[in-house]
Amino acid sequence: MTRGSQGSPRLVGGVGPRRRLSMGFAARHGTPGSFFRMLFLGGCALFAATAGHAADDHLKQPEVVRTILRRQGDDTVHTYRIPGLATTPAGTLIAVFDVRHQNSGDLPGDIDVGMMRSTDDGNTWSPMQIILDFDKEEKDTRGNGVGDPAVLVDRTTGHILVAALWSRGNRAWNGSGPGLTPEETGQFVLTRSADDGKTWSKPINITQKITGRDPKWRLCFNGPGSGIQLRDGTLVFAAQFRDAEGTPHSCFIFSTDGGDTWTISPPAIPARPPTSESQIAELADGSLLLSMRDESRSGTRAWARFTWKDDLAKGTWGEPWSAVADPTCMASLIRHPDGPLLFSNPNSAKERVALTIRTSMDDGTTWSSGRVLDPRPCAYSCMTVLSDGSIGVLYECGDTSNIETLTFARFPLEWVRATDQ
Repeated sequence: MTRGSQGSPRLVGGVGPRRRLSMGFAARHGTPGSFFRMLFLGGCALFAATAGHAADDHLKQPEVVRTILRRQGDDTVHTYRIPGLATTPAGTLIAVFDVRHQNSGDLPGDIDVGMMRSTDDGNTWSPMQIILDFDKEEKDTRGNGVGDPAVLVDRTTGHILVAALWSRGNRAWNGSGPGLTPEETGQFVLTRSADDGKTWSKPINITQKITGRDPKWRLCFNGPGSGIQLRDGTLVFAAQFRDAEGTPHSCFIFSTDGGDTWTISPPAIPARPPTSESQIAELADGSLLLSMRDESRSGTRAWARFTWKDDLAKGTWGEPWSAVADPTCMASLIRHPDGPLLFSNPNSAKERVALTIRTSMDDGTTWSSGRVLDPRPCAYSCMTVLSDGSIGVLYECGDTSNIETLTFARFPLEWVRATDQ
């Protein structure tokens, strides 16, 4: 989904100040502007393109390799959006995304979930495969869009799970009501691969099977991007729900049995500000860090930390805080095996431009000033650690619009850590 912000925090030594969260709400929106033009004219970083579409010379950088996976109009599809990315135990990259057939708009609409694989660290990619298509699944019906995917790899079994929101008719962000059936509310669905992403299961609808999911809520589904597996094997997707009044909240769902059953956490922020489209990482002490899109247009990212108890579903959230400029956009959060957290988002409080990669060596308490990966219009992104320890990121970008392409970039950890001083 998409939605927009103001008032960026001052960076002191590259670290955004932690501060309490403000109030408000936002519309689903975001476009580039003068900030991008200033960056573009001031000088751009370059790249070396490998497979896919030809790349533009103005982005070249010695340590960054890029490939355009999808461009508007490819295979007669209007727009590709909402990237998810993960690495399997075999080292295969799994990219998932919205296939928006008729226009660039969100659900409800003619949208399927597409997938592409790479077995050589992103140098080349398989043809696109549609892995979720509810107009095909729901016989004699129309208007069954599915999108906002997130991909999760179970390293214990090698299975891959992709979560998404199925909207029957108008049952998407704004059209969903209370209830649990497809006729009442959007559906939380999964598909599974047991062969490294070559084939995928029929859709699995978990809407009515999530322990703790209140039927009074107007909607509940995953946060787009990627899920994680904890050190003890637990599977976790960041999630979001709209309560009975329609206010959005960020949370997560987890499974301790390989994805057969799921439980939802309490909301990270029970009252305000409203949040959505979160991503999650496990910290050194086993607690979880949730990075949330702040729907109050604060111009910063919302954060909260969850500490487990013996009864997993009854862990506790600490006091939320706000840090790092953000234009009310989806962002990516991952942990590198070598220690640091990595965070990617457009580096602006108001505009979706300048995709920037930051690191944190203290579990998200402070963040580096970051390094700009792409100075152009950019929006959603999703990172993963590749088999050689380098970083891969799939992101939305373009020369005149932030949703012209889905582009994959690969860079070594040292490239971004050069800004950590």
